[in-house]
Amino acid sequence: MLEGLQEKCGVFGIYSNDTNSDVTAKAYLSLFALQHRGQESCGIAVCNEGIMQYHTDLGLVPDVFTRETLEKLGKGNMAVGHVRYSTVGQKSRANAQPLVVMHIKGSMAIAHNGNITNAAELREKLELDGALFHSTNDTEIILHIITKKRIQAQSIETAIEQAMFEIQGAYSLVIMSPSKLIAVRDPCGFRPLCMGSLGKDFVFASESCALDSVGAKFIRDIEPGEIVIIDGDGPRSIKTHCGKHGGMCIFEFIYFARPDSVIEGASVHTARQRAGSFLALEHPVQADVVFGVPDSGLDAALGYSRQSGIPYGVGFIKNRYIGRTFIQPSQEERDRSVRIKLNTIEATIKDKRVVLIEDSIVRGTTMRRIVKLVRESGAKEIHLRISSPPFVNPCYFGIDIDSRDNLIACKMNIQEIREYLGADSLGYLSVDNVTKIAQNAKCNFCSGCFSGKYPVPEPAPFAKNKFEHKIGRVVN
Repeated sequence: MLEGLQEKCGVFGIYSNDTNSDVTAKAYLSLFALQHRGQESCGIAVCNEGIMQYHTDLGLVPDVFTRETLEKLGKGNMAVGHVRYSTVGQKSRANAQPLVVMHIKGSMAIAHNGNITNAAELREKLELDGALFHSTNDTEIILHIITKKRIQAQSIETAIEQAMFEIQGAYSLVIMSPSKLIAVRDPCGFRPLCMGSLGKDFVFASESCALDSVGAKFIRDIEPGEIVIIDGDGPRSIKTHCGKHGGMCIFEFIYFARPDSVIEGASVHTARQRAGSFLALEHPVQADVVFGVPDSGLDAALGYSRQSGIPYGVGFIKNRYIGRTFIQPSQEERDRSVRIKLNTIEATIKDKRVVLIEDSIVRGTTMRRIVKLVRESGAKEIHLRISSPPFVNPCYFGIDIDSRDNLIACKMNIQEIREYLGADSLGYLSVDNVTKIAQNAKCNFCSGCFSGKYPVPEPAPFAKNKFEHKIGRVVN
């Protein structure tokens, strides 16, 4: 409903030595914890001694999975779960994950978080070889490549290892075969993926908060390029693709991840406070109160307040019962929808000089409406502070910014953006400081959408999937 960056996806997997374990319930609980990473669709696949049952659909976790649905999935010794927001592939039931296939050597389920940068090239090659596709997402491309390798390979993990030589871009995967649960992270480590234990069981998840939701103990992050296999003999790793220079997407710490998660050894909550502290040092101002736009602006506002000495306040109440699909066509209805999603607390704002903290500005339309709300609540001055640098480049690795066309910072300078938004002053976090917010993180960072410097060569532009255009618009 509110313009801005959309979440990526969330993946989860669990392996139990008990073939009658309630892995379905644990997958269900974990998807609740990962719901912030995608509200478009979700799914769970369960393996019971080699037999896979699965259910996927459009909607939020509690809407898709009723008690009856979960009972039909039954118990087993493995499960894979997924919540989705699409950056590639339309919003449709066919694109919901996990994807499950049956091939000559068995069955396989896959859940994917990320974006494949050579997807168009790989798909065309597969189609010319006779491959049939049921979806328009790039996860099915990964599935096809692994399956082709599996026909000749001695094991599923060997097939994955070989497939990784062909697949480029960002991918954190959880893959389930009839007897193994496998976690895979791309060589750059763009997307988070961690491992935990629950008694004798093992768990994989996009974020540590999902481990907490099922009572699992965090063990470690999966290394960039690593393949972790779990079967009856316990966990083991293949590190053929490890050791390459890469970078975690810094926006995991700014916006995407849940504040209670720890990624690569760094607290998301602390990182956001540090972003606010840097903002206060870079863009000081005389004001009466600091508050953030829920949710990811709140921690940064607290950091700004502590660094500046300006009192922290609660300026907004967020209605958490409005779905992300609440979109209205007219300007009047869009303004009304913002008021439904966010309501100001006038006692915090009226006759005050306020510092308003937000995590990012993409197109600027929603931020303009939020500033208007604060102004109408009686603010004397509005000093807008953004806990990330301006977006001036596309993201090829999972954030839904595929061009510069709609980025306000590519069309206006800072002064022009300030005037458009209606703020009294505007300050962004610097590119130099944005990669310092995750203190003691055990990784490098990708900040290409801010700096234009990517950890891998910038991919060539590619067209949207031809099956997502009407016949008259297909370009040969």
